[in-house]
Amino acid sequence: MSRKSKFANESLVTMTEMVLPNDTNTLNNMMGGRMMHLMDIASAISAQKHSNRIVVTASADNISFTKAISLGDVVTIESHVTRAFTSSMEVYVKVSAENIPTGEKFVSNEAFFTFVAVDQSGNPINVPECIPETEKETELFEGALRRRQLRLVLAKRLSPDDATELKSLFFGNSKTKK
Repeated sequence: MSRKSKFANESLVTMTEMVLPNDTNTLNNMMGGRMMHLMDIASAISAQKHSNRIVVTASADNISFTKAISLGDVVTIESHVTRAFTSSMEVYVKVSAENIPTGEKFVSNEAFFTFVAVDQSGNPINVPECIPETEKETELFEGALRRRQLRLVLAKRLSPDDATELKSLFFGNSKTKK
């Protein structure tokens, strides 16, 4: 039996990995591609938990690295669905690292991934609504439609004239032109 809605925290995933020599570049820092691989896995699991379906990655937003993660650091990746649309889901991913001997902790990056739930033939399938509960979940939920419209405009799948949320962000809610 399929549920019509789920809470955002039901899709929470936390993955922890130690950065090993095979994960690093010649500067002994974690390779960006390895981190993106782990982010994709964690966020895919979140999307699967929300939809109870097979999911495919549709997009990954800007992934910027604020600080290098070093060999021996422990990486924690947290993800959860922020909002569900018809068959797609936006997933928020946060990557933090810790040097256990020194106790230093920091956030390396945050990003949004989009997944589409599919049936066994690979056709898009409807997903449950996502219900935010906390202040942070609500903030992410409310911004998700703007981020979705921006992704669609940049992919040329939505006309900028039809991006109502983006227009209201830049031009306010006024219907009249000045």
